[in-house]
Order: sequence, then structure tokens, then C-alpha cells
Amino acid sequence: MRRNQSLCCASSSIHPLFLLSFFLLSSIPGSISSRLVTLGSIEIFNAHEWLPSKPIVYFRCKGENKTILPDVKATDFLYSFKGQESWQPLTELPEKKCKRCGIYEQDSFKSDDVFDEWEMCSDDFVKGKYIHFKEKEFNATFICSDCGGGSGSHNSTTVPDRGEPRKKKNVAMVVVVSLLASILTVIAAVYVYKYWQRRKREQDQLRFLKLFEENDEIEDEIALGHVI
Repeated sequence: MRRNQSLCCASSSIHPLFLLSFFLLSSIPGSISSRLVTLGSIEIFNAHEWLPSKPIVYFRCKGENKTILPDVKATDFLYSFKGQESWQPLTELPEKKCKRCGIYEQDSFKSDDVFDEWEMCSDDFVKGKYIHFKEKEFNATFICSDCGGGSGSHNSTTVPDRGEPRKKKNVAMVVVVSLLASILTVIAAVYVYKYWQRRKREQDQLRFLKLFEENDEIEDEIALGHVI
């Protein structure tokens, strides 16, 4: 009887200790963290499929299944996500090691096209956010609330300015508009000059004809005077 009571007491004392230990472990940063990575936003600048169809874009890390991004169908359009979509999260990162991940486009007749492949690491996230930019390909923002703590040294292709491609496109548009405006201005100036020349020529002709008619009238008067 005393043995049963001691076992009951021991089990009742272990339970609070277990809860306390679990609480202490969970309070230590990185001890029990999921490091789930979700896609915050993405904008693709180029579609590799030759056929006139909407691209099928997907994310995949090495050794894992691919995650198709069903909403990404057009280029030069910024897609934003809440992280609660049915296909999220994209992957889960370990604390120390990196993962070889990439964004691809599914191809119908040959091997899938690669937008970019890179090493995704937990330390690349700054305040839970990681931006990956590939020139002429895509610009994506990844979210991992439990990741971070590094300076992003692994990330050699990220840029802080997400609007750089858009700025370049705006500059090119301004240049084209300015060029067209200059051409139209030159054409308008030439047209006005030719119109002025034609009007001046017509006025000179009218003035000459009027002067010629006045001379005829004077000669007629002189001839009439001699007759009288």
C-alpha cells in the first residue's frame, strides 16, 4: 500500500516538472521552432514557354516535392499572399544548414526551365523577411517568423529595392515618350513653316495682281484722257 502511494506521489511530482521543463525549453529561442517558410509576394518578368499559354510556376527545394504557385499566371504583375493559402508553406528550414531551392517553370516538351536556384538559409532572413531578386527573371519575398539572426551573408542575389525593374521600365518609357514628343514637335514646326511660306506666296501673288490691275486702270484713264 505504501509502495502504491509512493508511486502516485512520484507520478504527480513528475507531471509539474515535465510541464516546467517544456515551458523552459519553449522559452529558449530556436529550441522548438518550426521555421516554416511561406511566400509573401512574387513578380516574374519573363516566361520561358514558347507556346502562347499561361506559365506554370512552382517552387521546390532539393529532395522535396514541388509546390505549384497556382495564382502566378502573368508577367510584370506583383502577386501578394497572406501565407494561409492551401499550398503554403513552401518548405521548412533547419537551424544550421541551408537548403538548395529554386523557382521553376513547368515545360510541356522539354525539361523544366529554371528561373533561379540558390541556397536558402535561416540566417538570410532579416526580421522574418527574405528578398530574392534575379535580374530579368523574378523578384520574390519569403516570410519565416522563426528565422533570422544573421546578416544575410549567404544571399548574394537579394536587393533591397524591389522596384528596380519597374524604375528601369519607367525610365525607358519616359525616354520613348520624350523622343516621340520631340519628333512631333519637329513635324509641327515644319508644317507651320511650310504653311507660312504658302500663305506668304499667296499674299505676294495677290499683291502683284492688285498692282497689275491698278496699272491697267491708270493706263485706261490716260488713254481716255487723250481721246477726250
